[in-house]
Amino acid sequence: MGNETTYPANVEFLRSVLPPTTDPTFFQFLRSLDCSGVTLRSVPEGTVVFARVPLMEVEGPLAVVQLLETSLLCLVNYASLVCSNAARFRLAAGPKRKLLEMGLRRAQGPDGGLTASRYTHIGGFDLTSNVQAGFLFGIPVAGTMAHSYVTSFTSLEEVWPETLVAADSDADPVDVISLAKGWLSRVCELLGAESGKIREGELASFLSYAIAYPQNFLPVIDSYSVGCSGLLNFCAVALVLCELGYRPVGVRLDSGDLCRQSIEVRRVFRLCSEHFSVAAFDSLIIVGTNNISEQSMAELNRKENEINIVGVGTHLVTCTKQPSLGCVYKLVEVRGRPRMKISEDPKKSTVPGKKAVYRLIDSEGHPFLDLLCLEVEPPPEAGRPLRCYPLGCKNSPASITPAQVTCLRQEVFTKGQVTQPLCSAAETRTKVQSSLQTLNPRHKRLQEPDSYTVALSEKLHNLVKELQKCCSSNNDFLLAN
Repeated sequence: MGNETTYPANVEFLRSVLPPTTDPTFFQFLRSLDCSGVTLRSVPEGTVVFARVPLMEVEGPLAVVQLLETSLLCLVNYASLVCSNAARFRLAAGPKRKLLEMGLRRAQGPDGGLTASRYTHIGGFDLTSNVQAGFLFGIPVAGTMAHSYVTSFTSLEEVWPETLVAADSDADPVDVISLAKGWLSRVCELLGAESGKIREGELASFLSYAIAYPQNFLPVIDSYSVGCSGLLNFCAVALVLCELGYRPVGVRLDSGDLCRQSIEVRRVFRLCSEHFSVAAFDSLIIVGTNNISEQSMAELNRKENEINIVGVGTHLVTCTKQPSLGCVYKLVEVRGRPRMKISEDPKKSTVPGKKAVYRLIDSEGHPFLDLLCLEVEPPPEAGRPLRCYPLGCKNSPASITPAQVTCLRQEVFTKGQVTQPLCSAAETRTKVQSSLQTLNPRHKRLQEPDSYTVALSEKLHNLVKELQKCCSSNNDFLLAN
């Protein structure tokens, strides 16, 4: 960013809210600020990181980099939080079951909803119901009809138009209401169902939707009763579509015991497939949505069910298990001299100095330790023993030998320019899954995972001890907040 991007109106607004005694040269100074002297080094987006590992390092004029604090934290905290939450849902669901993000109505405003859609996709979700996110980020879009659509119909007289042209045909339109009535009678006979409990308005809504979207018929079937009405009406309309050469997609279950209902729905699909010789019923999908949490997702894997896609909203985008992420932005060096925040709570103390971050890999290809070093130190080498100090171990050293070493930091912005190519959501999503795959299973257990070790090099450890000692002697070059 150069001086030409500084908006005079912004400076004038600050002049209006600051005291009249503010030195006028301060506002001239603000007009001259830009990011041409800022360098940002970061862990690549999509990489798994652990507590106490610095995500990024910002270097430049103090006044400028201090102004960047709130913006960077705002961009990193929620995005990382919701992406991590999505990754946990992905782990709970397993690799085969598809996941649909549908949290826009529960998100923290439209900006939060759009961010959630992008970063839940990056974290492992396959689909989104947020059409704007699909348009902007290329995320596959999916959805079903609303309950209000179903309940807005009361009779077959409301179906319009009443006809549908067969797929790949120039024949005259077909009266689908008559076809649906015939198929409904045959389905009821097959299943021994009572036609008197079937909701005509629900059938009308399904027909109207199918006529409008014959290639995308996936209704919600629990607006009234799955077994007594919704499933029967779906089968009748789906059989109409099959007869006309279309392929219905499936159904959505949104209440009750999803596992039990999905098994019964699948049983009926198979019966219809066999009895009516309709192969399309073998590939119908079942979508489950009902205030799904990480715990209920894990339960789905433990119980028998026939659910192909799970839709998650509230617990995904609002991150109910952990509503916020506590990334902080702290000074570590000024004019080449280290700075350290020292706190009575050791977890809030910062690690001083300009640093490099390395990930050490064991012989099985799993990361087992992240090492923080001073930038001036030579990097650790594969196959060579090194001495380090794991954080939280009361100064107890450890001797380790990595099989592989990777550097976690890369320069992403310098001299006013982005220096790394910006990845699409799909590309970053692939990186996330690859990064998760490298983890040892004991580190990515959803319940009681083993703690991952983050350690200081011996030289960095000695610097921390020196600064702590100086602080106790009231040395004034430390920042102890």
